[in-house]
Amino acid sequence: MSKNSRLVYSTDQGRMCPECEQPLEQCACGETPPPAADFVLLSLDTKGRKGKGVTIVKGLGLDRSALDKLAKQMKKQCGVGGSVKDWTIEMQGDQRGKLTALLEALSYRVKVR
Repeated sequence: MSKNSRLVYSTDQGRMCPECEQPLEQCACGETPPPAADFVLLSLDTKGRKGKGVTIVKGLGLDRSALDKLAKQMKKQCGVGGSVKDWTIEMQGDQRGKLTALLEALSYRVKVR
C-alpha cells in the first residue's frame, strides 16, 4: 500500500462490537438480548430479497448460545437454511406452519403474521 492510501470501508470482518471492536459473533463484552415478548412473532418477509420469502422469528428473549441452538434445531426440523441476525432467526422460505408447531411444542406462545 502506498502511504497516501487509506482504508475507507471493508466488509471482511462483518459487524463489529462498538465497545471491544471484535466481530459480534466473538464478542463477550456483556451484550444482552432484548427482553422476551409475551409471544413469539412469526412473519414472512420478501423485501430486498428479489421476491424470495424468508420466515422471521422474533421475541424469543434468549441469549446468543441458546438462540443459535434453537436456530439449529429449527433448520434441522424444516430442512432449510437459516441464520441468526440481530436477536432474530431468519429461515429460508415460508416455514410458518412447521415453526408454529415446533415452538408450541417448546411451550412458546406463537403469533403468526
